[in-house]
Parts: sequence; structure tokens; C-alpha cells
Amino acid sequence: MNRIPGLLGAMVVVMAAMATPVAAATDARAATAAAPAPVVVARIDGAIGPATADFVADVLERATQQRAQLVVLELDTPGGLDLAMRRIIQGILASPVPVAAYVAPRGARAASAGTYILYAAHVAAMAPATNLGAATPIAIGIGGTAAPPASAASGASGGDTLEAKRINDASAYIRGLAQLRGRDAAWAERAVREAVSLPAADALKQGAIDLVADDLDDLLRQLNGRVVTVAGGAHVTLATAGARVTPIESDWRIRLLSVVSDPSLVLLLLMVGFYGLLFEFMNPGFVLPGVAGAIAIVLALWGLQMLPISYAGLAMVLLGIAFFTAEAFVPSYGALGIGGVVAFSLGALMLFGPLGPGLGVPPGLVAGAALCSLAFVLALATMAARARRRPVVSGAQRLVGRVGAIVEFADQRGWALVEGEHWQVRCGTALAPGQAVRVTRVDGLTLEVAAAPATGAPP
Repeated sequence: MNRIPGLLGAMVVVMAAMATPVAAATDARAATAAAPAPVVVARIDGAIGPATADFVADVLERATQQRAQLVVLELDTPGGLDLAMRRIIQGILASPVPVAAYVAPRGARAASAGTYILYAAHVAAMAPATNLGAATPIAIGIGGTAAPPASAASGASGGDTLEAKRINDASAYIRGLAQLRGRDAAWAERAVREAVSLPAADALKQGAIDLVADDLDDLLRQLNGRVVTVAGGAHVTLATAGARVTPIESDWRIRLLSVVSDPSLVLLLLMVGFYGLLFEFMNPGFVLPGVAGAIAIVLALWGLQMLPISYAGLAMVLLGIAFFTAEAFVPSYGALGIGGVVAFSLGALMLFGPLGPGLGVPPGLVAGAALCSLAFVLALATMAARARRRPVVSGAQRLVGRVGAIVEFADQRGWALVEGEHWQVRCGTALAPGQAVRVTRVDGLTLEVAAAPATGAPP
């Protein structure tokens, strides 16, 4: 009987030890359930292009996989390509994770395409001393204008029809985004038609944005408890206070795409590729110029297929390259080469046109490329002129003017020793063996000769 209390005590200790892990696991699950979902932060800095659109698509996909409660896109952009901007906006509108567009840090801007993205986001926020606006679309190609005339913007007669269509399309697009998010549609349309801009404080008063936040922590603090509507009509209540922030950086593929899709680099790659292949064709066997040229051409083509280009400009660039090639192999003393410089320069200016703020080919780069090409052409023309003035040192034509001696001759034909070789000769006058003759013309394998003074005979 004395052992019973001891056994009961041992059982209590064992049961308590078994219950401890279970309680700990239960507490861990409860803590996990209580912890707010993470907030994903990605930065868009610089001109918006194809690489930016791919980066935002990757961020939204990873945020969905991580079950994030919010994606914050920190913006500082002068604008960019319309196609890339629309891809980003389509991704935001279809995202099951709410997206907050935040113009930061202080001094940043969301101009042109950035304004559309800000209006498309579920939450639009700005840091102090930032601005948005100037959302007028710019035409691609020669003759694009940054701001349309009032008649074109309103569709009145006298304005450019294509300009009016572009402005009206952009106005309807941003007005639709403003109505979807409950923001000021009238000012958004003015930003498109009149290229107006607003600082952060005025944008908040105007109803163009939802809030002004000093920094990311302040933004998350203000968003805590806010209810937003995502794709499909679902309402999401944000719990951003104390949420874990997960920054996402662009990977090597996005960075490479961003570099290769730069219009200036595309033009340089085209030139490097062309000169590399041309040097290889002119000097077969070097290998390295041909390999480097082929790689540069492929990278340039990759960049071209991601950018909106003018096919007339591309045709002019290719025509200029064709003229350069013809000058190298069929010297025209600079005529083809100069034509190639003109065609290449005009094509480079027309190839991309004004793509938007932060994008495009600087005229200085085009001028530098034209000068390099002109120097190449002048070098070829100089070498061709020198080669033409140089006396012939090989072939049958070098025998004209040479002196030889008749070996045998009869009936206006015979054989002569010229330059150490026996040649069949022809002459209208009679000649005697041993007589000195001078070559006057080469006709195939027969030399036409004339009698030469005895002093002109070869030693």
C-alpha cells in the first residue's frame, strides 16, 4: 500500500512531460496564426521598360506564392514605354494581393507612366517633397510632340488626327483607373491633356492619392486596418502594424534585360556587331572579331524585339550597313561610304524616336557613331586611292614597257625572251633573232612588241 502514492506520483510526472511538447506546439501554431502576413517591397527606379514590366510581374507572382498581405511598389520614375506600363497595370488589376504604389524617397517623382501606375494601385501614397503628373503620351517616331494642341486634345478639326486619337485614348484609360479606385478623374485627365503636375500635399487635397507617408514604416502604420478590394471583388483588411517586410530585388536576368533593352546600347551593339563581322570577312581566320560581332548582333536583335521601333528607321540603318559593306569590297572612293553614313545617321535618329522620358538615343551618340563610320570610310577611300596610284607589280600587265630580245620570228609572229620567260610575240614589221623589242600591249598570252633601240636591250 505504501507503494501506491509513489506510483501515482510517477504517472503524474510522465503525463506532465508528455503534455509539455503538445502545449508548446499548440502555442507555436497559435503564435503563427496570430502573426500578420508579410509585406513585400519592391523598388522601381528609372525609366519604365520591358525589364521593369517583367520585374513587377515576378514580384506579384512571388507575393502570391508567399501569401503576402500587401505589395509596396516604391516609385521614382520619369516615365517610360506605354506597352510596359500597360503590362504593369494589367498585373496590378489582376493581382489577388493588394498593391500600394508609394512615391519615395523624398525628391522622387511618378511622372508620365508612373502617374498611371499610381492611379491603378489599390493604394496610392506619396512621401513629402515628391510629385506626380505630366502624363501626356509621346508619339513614337519622327515628329512626336510632348504636348498636343488644344484642338487635337479635344478632337476639334484642325488638329492632328493621330495625336487626338492617342490623347483621347490615354485620357479615357486614366479616367477609367481613377473611377475604379475612387480618385479624382478630372485632374487625371488634365494630367494627360495639359501635362500638369502636383506635389504630394496638393495631390492629397485634390484626391489624386490616398495618403502622404514620411517613410515605409509610416506608410504601413497608416495602412493598418484599411480595407481594400482586390480582383474578383474580395475585400481584404490589411494588418500591417508589426508585419514582417520582405524586400525583393531584381535577379540577373532582369538586370541583363534592363541593360540590353536600352536603345543607346542596342545601337552600339549593332555597330560593334557590324564592324566585327566586316573585319572577319575582310581578314578570314582572325575568329575573335567574327565571334564578338555575332554575339553583339544577336543581343541587339534581342533588344530590338522588346522595343517599339520604326521599320523605316531600321531599313535606313540596314541600308547604311549595306553601303559600308559595298565600300569595303567594291571601293568607290567614298561615294558608297558617304551614302552609308547619311543613311545610317538618319536611320539611327528614326529608329526609336522619342520613346518617352528617360529613354531614347541621344543625338550626341548618333553623331559619334556617324563620325566613326565616316573615319572608316575615309580610311578605305585613302587606301583605294593609294592602291590605284601604285605601279602594277604582278600579273601580265606589268610587262607593258619592258624590253626583251627576239628568239625567233617569221610571218609577223615569233618568240621573245622577256623578263626571263619565253613569250609568244606579234609585230607588224620584220624582226631578227637577237633584236631588242619593247612590249606595247598584252593580248592574252601574246605580247605585241615594237623594235627598240639597241641601247634598250636587257643586259
